[in-house]
Amino acid sequence: MKALVKEKAEPGLWLTDVPEPTIGPGDVLIKVLRTGICGTDLHIRAWDGWAQQAITTPLVIGHEFVGEVVETGRDVAEIKPGDRVSGEGHLVCGRCRNCLAGRRHLCRATVGLGVGRDGAFAEYVALPAANVWVHRVPVDLDVAAIFDPFGNAVHTALSFPLVNEDVLITGAGPIGLMAAAVAKHAGARNVVVTDVSDERLDLARKVGADLALNVARTTIADGQRELGLREGFDIGLEMSGQAAAMREMIANMTHGGRIAMLGLPSEEFPVDWSRIVTSMLTVKGIYGREMFETWYAMSVLLENGLDLAPVITGRYDHRDFEAAFADAAAGKGGKVILDWTV
Repeated sequence: MKALVKEKAEPGLWLTDVPEPTIGPGDVLIKVLRTGICGTDLHIRAWDGWAQQAITTPLVIGHEFVGEVVETGRDVAEIKPGDRVSGEGHLVCGRCRNCLAGRRHLCRATVGLGVGRDGAFAEYVALPAANVWVHRVPVDLDVAAIFDPFGNAVHTALSFPLVNEDVLITGAGPIGLMAAAVAKHAGARNVVVTDVSDERLDLARKVGADLALNVARTTIADGQRELGLREGFDIGLEMSGQAAAMREMIANMTHGGRIAMLGLPSEEFPVDWSRIVTSMLTVKGIYGREMFETWYAMSVLLENGLDLAPVITGRYDHRDFEAAFADAAAGKGGKVILDWTV
């Protein structure tokens, strides 16, 4: 089968032939229909310091996908050939304290699809049945392909109650955009999104942000004054991983404010801990999705009318992966989709 492979320990990716995956008694074989390009895939393609530490070549990359089940293992009962499915890309051990307690998203032995094992940028992918999410209600294929990052957005946005609250989102990348859509749909009073890309800030307005600020020209404090906020933001969603963004968020929170941080910094940085203490702020780290509570929330949000179409800005044949990756790496648009059906 054809697959997009990190074939060599150097920059680049290769579309090449690899053996079709085999499945065990508890596994599912899936024909891939669409995939989404993630920041992780960009790191692997660039072969940066993180990728060099995390990846063993050769490796089929990719973890955002939608497909159709073509075969199930002997012990799989609830999933059938023909089911349309997405996949939870964090494969957990099932034996540690958190897994046994039902907190699988906190497993210390998590293996990432397309990072620690062959992934979904291929004609077929195999997954344990426990990691397969069946779409029981019809979902647009492009949207179903990005359930993994959509889950990151939902997990972050719904970490704290936000009905009638004022929400600050730093970072208008694809997950920040989806978080803005979720926050507004879920009842936030004001949703403010910051970035330095005017193109992405235009997308933020399309998904429902009340105010989109280019922080290269306008401060968050200016945005507060424009909206008439006197005490600061109630909820902060940090999506950028940038030190300046986190510091500015902390400086503009109300006393007792709550921050969910998904953005992954490339290095350590200092923050104003005195402000965190004296303002009694809560800072919560977010990684991945809660299995599978977040997935239920995603499906229900879409059933209830949440529109993610504006977030998807690039669609490519998988054979045009070079152009697709260049689009994703430019940092000006939303999600980029690869079509594996042609």
